[in-house]
Amino acid sequence: MNRKIPATMATQHPDNAKEAYFLGKKYINTLDEIEECYRMFDELKCTEYMWDWEGKFVDEAVVEKLFQKYYKFFQKHSLGKDVFLTFRIPNTDEESGYRLARAFMAILTADDLAHELGMHAPPVFEVILPMTKNARQLLNVKKTFHEVENFKRQAFNTHRKDEHEFHVIPLFEGCKHLCNVDTVLSEYIEGCKSQFGKKPQYMRPFMARSDPALNSGIIPAVLSSKVALQKFAEVEKKYKVPMYPIIGPGCLPFRGGVNPDTIKDTIEEYSGIRTITIQSAFRYDYPIEDVKKAIKYIEKTLPTLKYTPLSKGEIEDILWVNKTFGDYYKHTVEMAANLINKISAKVPGRRERMLHIGLFGYSRGVGKVSLPRAIKFTGAFYSIGVPPEFIGSGRGLRDAIKNGKIKTIEKHYNNLRKDFIHAGKYLNKENLTHLAKKYPAFKEIQQDVEEIEKYLGVELSPLKTKHFLHRNVVSSIYLLSEEKPDNIDELIETAAGIRKSLG
Repeated sequence: MNRKIPATMATQHPDNAKEAYFLGKKYINTLDEIEECYRMFDELKCTEYMWDWEGKFVDEAVVEKLFQKYYKFFQKHSLGKDVFLTFRIPNTDEESGYRLARAFMAILTADDLAHELGMHAPPVFEVILPMTKNARQLLNVKKTFHEVENFKRQAFNTHRKDEHEFHVIPLFEGCKHLCNVDTVLSEYIEGCKSQFGKKPQYMRPFMARSDPALNSGIIPAVLSSKVALQKFAEVEKKYKVPMYPIIGPGCLPFRGGVNPDTIKDTIEEYSGIRTITIQSAFRYDYPIEDVKKAIKYIEKTLPTLKYTPLSKGEIEDILWVNKTFGDYYKHTVEMAANLINKISAKVPGRRERMLHIGLFGYSRGVGKVSLPRAIKFTGAFYSIGVPPEFIGSGRGLRDAIKNGKIKTIEKHYNNLRKDFIHAGKYLNKENLTHLAKKYPAFKEIQQDVEEIEKYLGVELSPLKTKHFLHRNVVSSIYLLSEEKPDNIDELIETAAGIRKSLG
């Protein structure tokens, strides 16, 4: 294979608490994202940028504007060869297809533009399919793209006579889907051979990190990613198709724990990954020099790390963990949903997202309730001083010890202890006590905290001045949320700034 695999993918995830350093504001609108993309390449040295068409407004002329505004940069750093722009497209099983058609035409016309300007072509040749559940979805995307390509060639008599290089990246978003990636990938490879006459040159399967935690809790989310890595390796060996996995973590432990302060630990946690997302909080909530150093470290170190194989028994243990921990987590979250939805409505937006209609829309559902997206969900729990890392985890660890599963958890979740202690710095036990008296869900979380403290042998509490300041702010948020909920917006932003992530 003769292409570069980027180690860092800057994304548009709206989790930054502070201003974008180049804008001087927290809210990044669609027009700002062109400049953001360029600066991520030129200044931060990220090698890939995700252009997100899923559930948000998007500038369709992105490649044209990049070439027009930053022509000299892209003459020296070829788009599609040295740095990469990757579209996250809508899943037509979840969203109407007209936006997908626009994305495909943007890719095809960008190819024409690159040829006209004497740039590397094609500049865009990969798309990410969110919520991938089966190979049919992937094959349909590839088939539809080539149908649009053929129509464009015939209708507009364009220069290109051969097929556009085009790859589909499956994004797996639940623990169940992560543990069954081998089925989807195998069927996709076989489908490519039968429908297109050849298997993929390579694949970049993408593991979500926030949504598995949102759906099942933190420990199942971490361990399911390890199962997926094992299965990627098995598919690679069977079909001789190289696998270059991607993972999408945020800064707080619940969403992955990857940030400039923790990178040396977290990069080891995700050994075997070839690309890590660098989300907005990572880029804007930490000192710029620390951000640059962390990105440089990832680019150098990530390709050298190998995944840790799992035995058949360890995979069975992880499936047990997913069921046991997940059941505790879902029961508690369902009961807490009304309060969390109320608080999350006050967590500020940072990008121009579209409104959605339906039971879940592009929110995420757990059990019979609808929830906010992962960033606002995490931000809501942290804003009342109850980090979601604890939900279901304490009761699950208690059961894992009783059932002889704890060794598998400890072996394959390297940062288990560090993640709980980090989350514990933002725990407000006074709030939790008050909440537990009013809401059964928080009584269960109180039990989780007690079991985790018992397991760790330490008390979870603030440790430094900033943690105590955070505790004081979230005390105010909780009290006002009960009496004057319209007055908590600024306090939510203040607390987010202290912990260096909105959610």
